[in-house]
Amino acid sequence: MSGFYTPKRTTDIYIPGSKFPFKLSRSRIENYVSCHRCFYIDRKLGIDKPPSYPYTLNSAVDKLLKKEFDVHRANGTAHPLMKHYGVDATPMAHELINEWRNPRVGIRYLHVPTNLMIFGGVDDVWRSASGELIIVDYKATAKEADVNIDAPWQQAYKRQLEIYQWLFRKNGFEVQDTGYFVYCNGKTDRIAFDGKLEFDIKLIPYKGSDSWIEKTLLEIKGCLDANTIPEPNQDCDYCLYLKNVKNI
Repeated sequence: MSGFYTPKRTTDIYIPGSKFPFKLSRSRIENYVSCHRCFYIDRKLGIDKPPSYPYTLNSAVDKLLKKEFDVHRANGTAHPLMKHYGVDATPMAHELINEWRNPRVGIRYLHVPTNLMIFGGVDDVWRSASGELIIVDYKATAKEADVNIDAPWQQAYKRQLEIYQWLFRKNGFEVQDTGYFVYCNGKTDRIAFDGKLEFDIKLIPYKGSDSWIEKTLLEIKGCLDANTIPEPNQDCDYCLYLKNVKNI
């Protein structure tokens, strides 16, 4: 019988003292930043949070954007969105691009001080006219207001882009500090649906800094090696839920 909880594979659980690198995805690093306790219970004890429902519409937008940019990647041409926003670049053609975009494989780097194999599946990579790489992430939503990346919860978006920038730098590439979000906003002001959903697409620049990553990885290593579970995080919905359940 299927349920919310599925035991993790042995390779998903951190074993102190193991000589084998421990794989840690970009999203798991974000989980640590959000809540040390939930991260520890997941990666050390093998008990993850209940899964959320899949964002299938967002995945469809992601897939279509990749197909669209791939046409220009194959032709060595700039996408009209790049031209509109004055970005002098073209989608990067590379033999590993599909591997880098695969969330189960991604671009990876072994962080030797911690023996953590960091990886993440990037949405897109552009190459500037000067030869530097530009890291790009796709986002999709549907709201009345103009899209931006100014909300506090969108700090996670920014860290996501910064980790990708860090990974490419660690793999020997020259990467521009400024990356971009291709933000698609579904139009809800149409008279009728007519079997199609139209989007406004905005290119939002973001100047990233990966200076926080090294320190965070060392903290993660210390957290995983500890023998005690971190204290509950008062800003974590899951920690608050469990605390209130116990008080019933």
